Amino acid sequence: MGLDGQYGSLVIRAAALGLSLWAAPVAADEPCRLALQLGFDISASVDAAEYRQQRDGIAAALLAPEIISAFLDGPGPVAVSIFEWSGRFQQHVVVDWTLVTSQGDLVAMAERVMAQQRASVDFPTAIGYALGFAAQRFAAAPDCLFRTVDISGDGANNDGFPPGAAYAHFDFAGVTVNGLAIGGASINILDYFRQQVIHGPGAFVEYATSHDDFAAAFRRKLERELRVMILGGLALPTGQLPL
Repeated sequence: MGLDGQYGSLVIRAAALGLSLWAAPVAADEPCRLALQLGFDISASVDAAEYRQQRDGIAAALLAPEIISAFLDGPGPVAVSIFEWSGRFQQHVVVDWTLVTSQGDLVAMAERVMAQQRASVDFPTAIGYALGFAAQRFAAAPDCLFRTVDISGDGANNDGFPPGAAYAHFDFAGVTVNGLAIGGASINILDYFRQQVIHGPGAFVEYATSHDDFAAAFRRKLERELRVMILGGLALPTGQLPL
């Protein structure tokens, strides 16, 4: 069941109050360590209930203790943007670039996600266009040490140019593209994401067996993207360690 409307906002506020005693802010004047875009699938293969599972799972992850810790305990803030995608020209920004320096920033993002009404229905799956959209949006991002795109989806590209063409024609220099492959709608979706979607240094795929598993898989993936290791004085997001 989704956490719609006022009830969802109250749940988010209650969760935030429960965590407010230990969430220490990040100094806003420190260098941004990561610009992270989260793109989630709203194509025709995603029904209304599955859409709510994605939306609710993203909002819940933003307030999970381990995710708050991963955002706020690292060296420098993280910049986040969240968008929906489906067909060639159906990309919609849900949360514009936000520099996360406190728990309040995460609460505000979670509330914005919960308030979102689905931007489009019944369009095909244009992963290549979603990637091109994400690549162009980095121009508006803060200047960060690393850049990552996270694409969640339950189907292969079936509209417009494929992911490989996006990587050939848009600027993905130094950008890592991770994936969250959602099973149930397409056969071999995990292999497809591994072979066609992920890209760049340290890229990985997280797997959800179905939309029922989306929230847990999204939380695992987000924590992995946010955690850092210090090597030779340089902060490296987990998954971007040099080979």
